[in-house]
Amino acid sequence: CLPANQEHFANGKLATVQFHPSAQVVMTAGHDRSVSLFQVKNFVLCYNPRIQSIHLEGFPIYKACFSVDGEQVIATGTHHKMFFVYDMMSGSIIPIQKVRGMEERFIRNFEVSPDGSFMLLAGTSGYLHLLSMKTKELISTMKVNGRCSASAFTPDSSKIYSYSKEGEVFIWDVRSRRCLHKFEDEGSLEGKCIAVSKNNQYVACGSASGVVNLYTTDVCLKENHPKPVKAIMNLVTSATCVTFNPTTEILAVASREADEAVKLV
Repeated sequence: CLPANQEHFANGKLATVQFHPSAQVVMTAGHDRSVSLFQVKNFVLCYNPRIQSIHLEGFPIYKACFSVDGEQVIATGTHHKMFFVYDMMSGSIIPIQKVRGMEERFIRNFEVSPDGSFMLLAGTSGYLHLLSMKTKELISTMKVNGRCSASAFTPDSSKIYSYSKEGEVFIWDVRSRRCLHKFEDEGSLEGKCIAVSKNNQYVACGSASGVVNLYTTDVCLKENHPKPVKAIMNLVTSATCVTFNPTTEILAVASREADEAVKLV
């Protein structure tokens, strides 16, 4: 296959590549301050035509993500307290300058709940801000001990797993915003990334040492020091991405600190 964005390569580092939830479209976004959409063709040696690009002046993109219905793109910057919502139906770019009740110097990392209701923004000092996806208004704020490095919603959007830099995982109830349980990720010196499988059977925690621990969710909810079902040692640099395939048969583990450091387990 040709590179997905062959027709229009970015002028800087790409931060996000994501397929549209329902259309034959792939999105790229990154440090060149632009979000580009390409139509995905089914032919092997065929250009994917660019549908459109939007440019966000003075806003290098840290992360971009489709909404669950595929009608919006949310983008956060590398050093900004605001974020942008691109409405693909109307073609309008909406800047969210400030979320009332939320005091953050900059916001980068965020997650969208699988049911499309919530957006979880990771703040500094361990604060997690739960926003309404519809109105982008603050619903509630939670806090982990230490600093939060990654979070993941369960497939039914009822719980959030938050992984701290100190190697602890906090499990939150979305409805009550109460911490249901917390456990220590075995051998973790610094938490980096976390994923929950689509069938809610497993939780994967990736740390700075490159080790990815795989747990069953029922053990995570009960024990303070759960034993991993498997410790994946294939990465030699920091694990920066873990994700399950839709049928929970494959776990992808990756490190952005080395070329081609992607393993399928």
